[in-house]
Amino acid sequence: MRFLCLYKPSKPEGTPPTQQEMDAMGKLIEDGMKSGSLISTEGCLPSAKGARVRLSGGKYTVTDGPFTESKELVAGFAIIQAKSKEEAIEATKNFLKVAGDGETEIRQSSRQPILLPRTILPSTRKPLTNSHHRLSRIPTFQN
Repeated sequence: MRFLCLYKPSKPEGTPPTQQEMDAMGKLIEDGMKSGSLISTEGCLPSAKGARVRLSGGKYTVTDGPFTESKELVAGFAIIQAKSKEEAIEATKNFLKVAGDGETEIRQSSRQPILLPRTILPSTRKPLTNSHHRLSRIPTFQN
């Protein structure tokens, strides 16, 4: 099972990690990648560089950062592979030991294939042979 983990630290936004914290996190990430339990992870830039987009009643509202409700700010994410929700929780506890005080929301991925409409090959301008392909599958381009 795959899980999306959204990390929300209790530190003020923009607080840089210490060298010791960076080293410990680097080791945790390296170990997770080697074991196959960590699929992807990235930190987020400060909310001042972001925006929120909302759709309500057919109208879009865009709010530029920074955002003041700091306990709701996502500082980073990880996509992990675990055998169960309990295993994902244990992996998250290990992450929080390194990252420090804060909260991580864990959400299981549906893992349903995303079907895209027919795609035109750029080199031949011919459609792919199947009418849909999975986003997780990279199409093979033929000459």
